[in-house]
This record gives sequence, structure tokens and C-alpha cells, in this order.
Amino acid sequence: MDSRIIESLSAITGEEREFLSGRKTIDKGLYMDGSHDIITGSKLLEEGKQITIRPHTRFVHFPEHTHDYVEMVYMCQGTTKHIINGTRIELHQGELLMLGQNARQEIEPASESDIAVNLIVKPVFFQSILSFLGNEETPLRRFILDCLSGNVSAGYLYFQVADVLPVQNLIENLVWTMIMDAGNKRGIYQMTMGLLMAELMEHTEALRFASQDEEILVRTLRYIEDHYQDGSLRELSHLTHYDMTALSRMVRARTGHTYTELLQEKRLSQAAWFLRETDIPVEEIARLIGYENSSYFHRLFLTRFGQSPKHFRDCK
Repeated sequence: MDSRIIESLSAITGEEREFLSGRKTIDKGLYMDGSHDIITGSKLLEEGKQITIRPHTRFVHFPEHTHDYVEMVYMCQGTTKHIINGTRIELHQGELLMLGQNARQEIEPASESDIAVNLIVKPVFFQSILSFLGNEETPLRRFILDCLSGNVSAGYLYFQVADVLPVQNLIENLVWTMIMDAGNKRGIYQMTMGLLMAELMEHTEALRFASQDEEILVRTLRYIEDHYQDGSLRELSHLTHYDMTALSRMVRARTGHTYTELLQEKRLSQAAWFLRETDIPVEEIARLIGYENSSYFHRLFLTRFGQSPKHFRDCK
């Protein structure tokens, strides 16, 4: 990361000077309203703003808490240690942690050389970048939608992306814009965040999981992405060594959709792409995406998009 960013973020804040002078606990009044251990965005965000950045507070143990906003923790240098929903995570340089409103977080003291940034994001901000996420079910898209709806299942995502150069460049651009007070900030924030989310969606292999179910779910979504033409729940069960009935129930519980519905959504989204971007005949598109019966494909497409494949193509 650019040395000017590190220098700016390394400065000892007034709050941190109190900890270095002997204060042992945080001042909850700086972060929370009332007695509930919920950090409130209104304490950290200027009125009217949907996103801001602040250096990670060092030298003190931060007790367990939740947020009424989405927090993104990016490790610029060194490490920080977090306990998220009972799982211990050591965040290393270049890694990214995204926390939903209901994730319970505890943070151990960091040293002076441990430099991280916290992006404080109101859930409504993500409405402006939904177009970057597409319609396919992915862990990141589900996380964003759960955050927007306030769904209790929105926990956290932990990305080990230190070696993914496009992600690093986008995060550095976003941090630079926010701490260096660049012009036209709102537009830059939205565009850069949208590109960052799109890039992260391409790197599900960099996600680390708190449970076997979470890992199996990501493998399921990746399997559908790669094998939508001829994939089956039976083959997926065999590949994951997961009972087929249990796998089906877990996918439904985690996504709100059955395996067949997820597969169908992927096929129809791919069909829409073929119709927009190519001149391949409709019957051939149906076969390419896994439907031998073109009449059945027409019915599904009409239900999903409200128009026939031909009309969809003519209106592109």
C-alpha cells in the first residue's frame, strides 16, 4: 500500500493516546447509545453520509459488540485478532473481513505497527451497487441482500485476497479517495465499491469458512456456475461426500431456494446473455444451457423474464 496512506493511518489518535497513558477500557459513549453493546453508525458517520473510513483503534481490548451498519475491516499492515460469532480470526496484511449487522465481534489489542482501516457502510449504500452483483446466487450477493434486509443470517465473510492484485488495487483506490479527500467522492465510492464487489465475486476460492455447511454451500454455488448444463444434485452429493437429502435441505435453508431453482436461475441468466450478445438460434441456446425440450425452455423463460426469448432478443 502507498506509503502516504500508511503514514496517514499510523498517526496516534487522541483516543489511542489515552490508552497509552493508562486507560484500560473504551469509552462506550463514543460508540454506543444506551446500555446495549451495539455500535451505532450515527456516532461515526456525518449526517447524510452513507459511508466513511476510520483507522482501526489500537492498544485496547474491544469487548464483544454488534453494529447497526456493515463494517469492512482491511488489514494494511501487520495483523489484528478478532473473535467473530465465537470463531477466532487473525487478519493478516492484505486480507478483508466483512461483518453484517448481527455478527458478534470482539477484538484483541493491536500494536502500533498493526495498521487497519474500518469502512463504516450503511446498508442502503449497497443498493447503488446491486447491478454489479448480477442475479446469480453467490455468498457475497447473499450477504449483501441479507444486510439490506436486516436478515439475521447476515454473519461475516473473510477473504484471504492478499495475492489478488485487482482486489488490492481497488481497495487502495477506495482508501486513498476516502482519506485524501478526493473530489466527486460519492460517485467514486459507488463505482469503486461496485467493482470491488464484482471482483470479490470472482474469487470465492479466497473465502474462508467457519463451518462445513458454509464451505459446502460455496462449493455448491461454484458447481452450479461450472456445471449448469448437465450438473445434478446427485453428482454434487458424491463430489462433496455430503448426504443428498441433507445437502438439499441445507441449500434451501441457507439460500431460501432449492438446488433446482438455483440451477434454473443460472441457466436462464446464461440464456439471457446468449440472446443479448450472440445470434445463436433460440433452440440451440436452449440445448446449450441444458434444456433438450425447447418448449419447456420457452415456458420457463417467459415466467422468469415476462417475455418470450425472441421478444427479449428483439428488444435488446
